[in-house]
Amino acid sequence: MKKLLLQFDTDTHPATFDTIVAYDGGADHVMSYGNLTPGNITALVDGAIFTRAPKDKKNTAIFVGGSDMAAGQLLLKAVQRQFFSNFQVSVMLDCNGCNTTAAAAVAKLSKSGSLVGKKAVVLAGTGPVGQRAAVMLAKEGAQVSITGRTLARAEQACNAMAERFGVALQPIEAFDNAARAESIEGAHIVLATGAAGVELLSVEQWRHNSTLELIADANTTPPLGIGGVDMMDKGVDRHGKIVWGALGFGALKLAVHRACIAKLFEDNKQVFDAEAIFALAKEMA
Repeated sequence: MKKLLLQFDTDTHPATFDTIVAYDGGADHVMSYGNLTPGNITALVDGAIFTRAPKDKKNTAIFVGGSDMAAGQLLLKAVQRQFFSNFQVSVMLDCNGCNTTAAAAVAKLSKSGSLVGKKAVVLAGTGPVGQRAAVMLAKEGAQVSITGRTLARAEQACNAMAERFGVALQPIEAFDNAARAESIEGAHIVLATGAAGVELLSVEQWRHNSTLELIADANTTPPLGIGGVDMMDKGVDRHGKIVWGALGFGALKLAVHRACIAKLFEDNKQVFDAEAIFALAKEMA
């Protein structure tokens, strides 16, 4: 029986990245749908849960994606509300790579040094990857702050993650590089998750930081998010800090994404959101 993945995307055009990784993860066929909302998915979910016998439902799964994580989270909830008894299929949420990218980065950081009790700052962390990475760092015992260009955006991100995961995150307003440099004073861990091609810190702003131990940068578009970091860095020593570049932990991100897709087809009751994806990333790191 064919392994069918329904790709539910909140954007107009479903992400080709997610489609390709779905095939690489073991799906035999991917059916992609865009512009989905909680109000228009009922028939699609019904088609997924009513078409196969109970023993065969594991061969159908749903992937929720799109660039808007909040919209994706609402879509996931709407999908799950349609489930009942054994009429359900496994589901995965990874809007804009929020869970797999964050999980890979934090898993590599946790393998490079203890995170417990450490002060961590997620630079430009108000986006999907930054928010989920902040949660994962907090779950590992770090004291986590999120910077945003405005305090309101940073507060919104912290509040959203507190509501969803029950973690306490500290918002910091950091409009420019100087403010971001100030935000990492006394920090042990820095993770940059800003927009592509935007430098958040220069090398001069972190290399002499005496408390800083671990650095990761999720940006692959020059200039990178943190100056002095190479996107290929894999736990290398730079100025006495252990550094991970985006491609350095990117192989784990892709491996985790593919592994999650494969596991969706093991039974019909899997839910891969931040918690399960991070647990798997730590096993694979």
